[in-house]
Amino acid sequence: MKALTILLLAPASAGAFSLTFPVDCTLTETCFIQQYVDHDPGPQARDFTCGPLSYDGHKGTDIAVPTLADMEKGVTVRAAAAGTVRATRDGLPDIMANAPDAPDINGQDCGNGVVLAHPEGWETQYCHLKRGSIKVRQGQSVSIGTPLGQIGLSGNTEFPHLHLSLRHNGQVVDPFSPTDIASCDAPAPSLFSPALPFQPGGLISVGFGPAIPSFDAVKSGTAVNARLPQTAPVLALWAHLFGTRAGDRLIFTLTGPDGKILHETVTLSKTQARAMRTIGKRRPPKGWPKGSYTGIVAHQRGVETLGQKAVTVEILP
Repeated sequence: MKALTILLLAPASAGAFSLTFPVDCTLTETCFIQQYVDHDPGPQARDFTCGPLSYDGHKGTDIAVPTLADMEKGVTVRAAAAGTVRATRDGLPDIMANAPDAPDINGQDCGNGVVLAHPEGWETQYCHLKRGSIKVRQGQSVSIGTPLGQIGLSGNTEFPHLHLSLRHNGQVVDPFSPTDIASCDAPAPSLFSPALPFQPGGLISVGFGPAIPSFDAVKSGTAVNARLPQTAPVLALWAHLFGTRAGDRLIFTLTGPDGKILHETVTLSKTQARAMRTIGKRRPPKGWPKGSYTGIVAHQRGVETLGQKAVTVEILP
């Protein structure tokens, strides 16, 4: 059964239930929503705005942190509503499901997680939690905001995030548009209180490097450089994005102690869940002038600027 069919079974009284944001992060700043519930009844996928931030059959909301380093610092997941712990699982390793040494998941796609039962047939499920972080036990009563665990990388996932599922009488409900009385331009009122901002894509992070970094290094958080030597062969400015669409533009501006070095527009050719783009300039014959360098990246879609981020690096002898 596809997600749209499931959603049409959601009760007209869905608005009687409400959720709080379940992660200790600032949405659009230190975390972002990578994917939403799939509203397409066929083999394609679409989010509740008819955009591409979903995949076929996706039954939850994916709240992601930028890098593995952020995950390792610890990001608390909290109960989105008061209820009773129906089930927990812990002990699965935090490792990308596509890694060569990843263990067999054996049907445990959720990884380490918690299921909460709420009044009147509502249920929330919190997946991909960090091993050893589960703080609640089966049968325990929890309040709104009770710590449940931390964002992790367990189960069937390729990036650190919380997969939050909402169900009513066993049927999936999209908290961003919980009934079928809605359209792409006017979704049903959200169950989140307060309502959450919708990001149709944007910049996750930007940084400098002495060469084009690997995508794995960017996603891990190890590609950030606060200082570089005057002998660095290249001054590369990279951008990490989510929810890109074909035709999006990235405006890169690189300024050094002697003024503007580079200004370049990159047009994206693909719609992708995650993407990285880099521009750079080769080292001048006498090396880079020492001092502070600033990189600014703007992400544009049509006439709208979805986001802009700046980063600095110090060039030292």
